[in-house]
Amino acid sequence: MTTDTAQTSSLKELQDLIHEKYGFDPADLDPNASMREKGFDSLALVEFVFAIEDKFGISMPDDDPTIDTLAQLAAVVDKVRASQSASA
Repeated sequence: MTTDTAQTSSLKELQDLIHEKYGFDPADLDPNASMREKGFDSLALVEFVFAIEDKFGISMPDDDPTIDTLAQLAAVVDKVRASQSASA
């Protein structure tokens, strides 16, 4: 599986998770648009990261405050999943 395929896969899963948790239609979520501009405040983003950790069984790094879009978040999820797969 290539990185592009993995990111696409994670991105779709993140869109589905947002739909499940918050009711946003995945078709309305531009992966490159600011999540904060879509109405996610800091608390909602933290809760969403916890949901991601639960769904994927991963531990997200909390040292990157620059993550603001679904595409950026998917890239981090892919990186964490890849590093956990490599060390497993």
